[in-house]
Amino acid sequence: MNTSEKIFDSVKEQYAALNVDVEKALAKLDSISLGIHAWQGDDVKGFESDSFNLTGGCLVTGNYPGCARNADELRKDLDVALRLIPGKHKVGLQGHQVDKMFPGVDRDAFSIENFRSWLDWAKEKKIGLDIAPAFYGHNKLDHNLSLSHPDPAIREFWINHGINIRKIAAEFGKELGSPAIVNFWMPDGYKDTPADRFAPRQRMMESLDKCFAEKLDPAYEKDTVEQKLFGIGVESCTVGSHEFFMLYAAKRNKILCFDTGHFHPTEQVGDKLSSVLSMMDEIFLHVSRGVRWDSDHVITINDDLLSLARESVAYGYLDRIHFGLDYFDATINRVAAWVIGARNFQKALLIALLEPAAARDAENSFDYTSRLALQEAAKTLPWGVVWEEYCRRKNVPSDFAYMKEIKEYEKTVLNERM
Repeated sequence: MNTSEKIFDSVKEQYAALNVDVEKALAKLDSISLGIHAWQGDDVKGFESDSFNLTGGCLVTGNYPGCARNADELRKDLDVALRLIPGKHKVGLQGHQVDKMFPGVDRDAFSIENFRSWLDWAKEKKIGLDIAPAFYGHNKLDHNLSLSHPDPAIREFWINHGINIRKIAAEFGKELGSPAIVNFWMPDGYKDTPADRFAPRQRMMESLDKCFAEKLDPAYEKDTVEQKLFGIGVESCTVGSHEFFMLYAAKRNKILCFDTGHFHPTEQVGDKLSSVLSMMDEIFLHVSRGVRWDSDHVITINDDLLSLARESVAYGYLDRIHFGLDYFDATINRVAAWVIGARNFQKALLIALLEPAAARDAENSFDYTSRLALQEAAKTLPWGVVWEEYCRRKNVPSDFAYMKEIKEYEKTVLNERM
């Protein structure tokens, strides 16, 4: 037995003394699939046409070399990232990350043929795919309005886009054997105070109802709706607000999406999970890190992330939560951003899975003093050793080693895209 094995066995004994089964925790962690967000690799630009500008509240800063210029390059980048993230995961696409464009076919008429190579790639890798309509970055996003636009023709364009993305998702789910999540988020809103908040929300509700009119098999496709506090260009009014989408999801039986960057800086999404899951069957998480506003930074192991992971794990409803990532940073290596963020969320989940039950037992006895002491003591437990063992078992480099492969890929591939 080598030194690392001896250390791991010692740590297992330490956790066992606290009635924590490390092997059970590792098995549970390995069963959690993250939705790795493809848009981190192309700065949310998509591959339709150079004529479309990134508009609608999606601002990616930085110009680090190596941005993926087409779907083939993006898949190569994802191949590297997925090799360095332990476990088996799926990939989430945006509706403009097409493999191929066809003459005269715009977003309102996309079909599975626009994404055929993505499907073939996912089949080869034996992973699932999610996809979201892209209601931004297009000249039909008029005055920063899509599904809530007063012009019926513009609304129809975006409604058809939503309808067709749902159909594409159902094809993904059927072919890949894993339901594809279709997340509806619209940037609609106003920079300054609107005179009428009601009519745009009525139009958005009616448009969404048309998008969801066709019932699709939930074994292949699942619909989610994403709320938001505010963003660039919609500082005064976001049509798809928290209240709007929470009630819409509840009344229309849709899955509610929580984006951890879409709330006030003093709010923790982790606090909300138990409330929502007491009344809804499923939720979808977009995990990012807000800094002062919805800035979608690469996630780090901070209090917000630990709270989110702990609340996701603690009550036995992991099978009711779908995990997706949603951050983008072009000031650093894009592949590294994927890996750093995904591994950090896995670490937060592992910390939660290794949590001793003693603090909850103390709470059940109304011994809040002991609860506090035990919660603080748990922060010093050697979860890092367990994480390193997980990486070893999954044959991925340790935290201090994976950058070597990324740097070599940057040198030989990414820098050649200049």
